[in-house]
Amino acid sequence: MIVPSIDVMGGAAVQLVGGKERALDAGDPLAVAERFALAGEIAVIDLDAATGSGDNRRVVEALVRRFPCRVGGGIRSAEAALDWLDRGARRVILGTAATPEVLRRLPRERVMVALDSVNGEVVVEGWRRGTGLDVLERIRALCPYAGSFLATFVELEGRLAGTNLEAARAVVDAASPIPVTIAGGITTASEVAALDRMGADAQVGMALYTGRLPLADAFAAPLRSDRPDGLWPTVVTDEHGVALGLAYSSLESLRAAFEERRGIYQSRSRGLWAKGETSGNAQQLLRVAADCDRDALKFVVRQLGDGFCHLGDWSCWGAAGGLPALERRLRERLAGGSAQSYTARLAEDPRLLSAKLAEEAGELAAASDRAATAWEAADLLYFVAAALAARGVPLAEVFAELDRRALTVRRRDGSRTFREEESREEP
Repeated sequence: MIVPSIDVMGGAAVQLVGGKERALDAGDPLAVAERFALAGEIAVIDLDAATGSGDNRRVVEALVRRFPCRVGGGIRSAEAALDWLDRGARRVILGTAATPEVLRRLPRERVMVALDSVNGEVVVEGWRRGTGLDVLERIRALCPYAGSFLATFVELEGRLAGTNLEAARAVVDAASPIPVTIAGGITTASEVAALDRMGADAQVGMALYTGRLPLADAFAAPLRSDRPDGLWPTVVTDEHGVALGLAYSSLESLRAAFEERRGIYQSRSRGLWAKGETSGNAQQLLRVAADCDRDALKFVVRQLGDGFCHLGDWSCWGAAGGLPALERRLRERLAGGSAQSYTARLAEDPRLLSAKLAEEAGELAAASDRAATAWEAADLLYFVAAALAARGVPLAEVFAELDRRALTVRRRDGSRTFREEESREEP
C-alpha cells in the first residue's frame, strides 16, 4: 500500500532530488498531513536532524500527536527512539543507530531499519557519506533484530523517473519474511501495485506533491474486485468504529472523496453519490483503509446531521448506543438551549459540574459490588460526557489520546504518586 512521506526541513515540508537539491517547498507540514492521512500512516523524516544541522522536533511532535506517523531522521540512540515511541509514534526509523545493541533495547515490531543506498552501497549522514557496505548484506545481518525495513534508492529519489523494481525484488527477498517499504523514484500507480504484489509498501513523496501520482490512484493501485462491475464494497463507520452502512466505491468516487475529503461513493444506479447533498447528513472523510485481501474498503467518517440511514437512524442497523450516542444526545440538548435541560445547567454552572464530577468519582471509588460499580460508573461517565460537551471537546479526541498512550513503551507504575498521597494523610 501507499505510505505518503513528509520530509521536514526548516519547519517546512520539502522534497529533495538525490538527497541534496531542494526542489520543492510544500509549506506547512500539518496541512500536508491533513491530506495524506486519508490514506493511513505517514512517514515523517526530520532532514535537519538527519544531517546534524538542527531539528524540527516541535513540528514532528505536532504531527505525531494528530496523525498516525512513523518517525525518522537523527534518531541515534535507544533513548531517543523510546522518546518518540512514548510520544505516540507508531514506529521509529533508525539508520546508523540500527545496531544489534540498540535494536535489542526496543520493541521489535515498532522499529524500522532504514537502509539508504546509492547503486547498492549503504550511505549515511543524510545520504552524504558512503560506507562501502552492500545493502543486501546489511539487510541479512539485521534481519534477526529489525521489525521492518525502509529501503531508499537515493540515486532515484525525487527524480520522478520511476523506481528500480528489480532492486526492490532483491531487497524483499533478502529481508523475507520481514516487511519492507521501498522509497526512491516511485512515480506511477503501476509501480505501487507491482511493489504490493511483491509484498512491499511504497513510500512516496515527490510524485504526490507534484500531482504526477494522485493520492487516490496510489491508494487504489493494489485494490482488486471480484464483482462484475468492478466496484469495491465499502463499509462506512463513524469515528468511533460504529458501522453506519454499506456503500460501493470506484476509482472515480475515490478520487472525488480524496479530493473533497467527503463521503462520496459510487451508486450502482445513479453514478457518483455524495452523502448528504440532499438530506444535509453530510460526512467529513477522515480515513480510508483497505482490507487484508485488497477487495473491500472502510471509510471512517465524521457523520453530521441525523445519521447515515435514509430512515433517519444513525446507522442502517438502527440506533447506536454507548458513549457516542450519549455524546450526541448531550450535544443536541446543549444546542436546543432548553432551560429545563440538566445538561445545559451543568454547562452554564462550572462549579456545579466540578462538584458533581468529584462526587460521582468518590461514589465510584466507594462502590463495593458489581451492580453498584456499574451504576456509579454510569453516573460518572454521564458527567464526564457533559463536561466534554460543555467544553467543546469531542469524545473521539479523548479516545485518540487513550490510543496514543497505549503506544507508550516506558510506563510508570503509579506507586510514587500513591505514596505521596499517603504521606499527605499522615499526622
